[in-house]
Amino acid sequence: MNTKSIKIIYYITTGLLSIFMLISAWMYFFKHAMISASFTSLGYPTYIICPLATVKILGVIALWIKKWKTIHEWAYAGFFFDFVLAFFAHTYIGDGQFIPSVVAIVLLLASYILSKRIQKEA
Repeated sequence: MNTKSIKIIYYITTGLLSIFMLISAWMYFFKHAMISASFTSLGYPTYIICPLATVKILGVIALWIKKWKTIHEWAYAGFFFDFVLAFFAHTYIGDGQFIPSVVAIVLLLASYILSKRIQKEA
């Protein structure tokens, strides 16, 4: 694959991941009652909803600003842990809501791998 194709796929996957995370953060802020019920059913405390939404927004910003390499890497790591924990939490309680976390993990891994390829070729 040439560099132009890699960049196009990178921007598509990172854009989709960003939209996914921003919608999630929006729901955490504006559909708080629904998200609180979901967190309670998963066994998570509801006081982490607003801080988690804020961190998701900051993580999206960090994905797009490559100037701060360490923060960029931490954003990918934080999203990875969030998605893996969501996958196992939904799988454990058997509510069938694990598919979005699988999609998010795939988008995240594709974005991360492609960003590394772009850095390597630059």
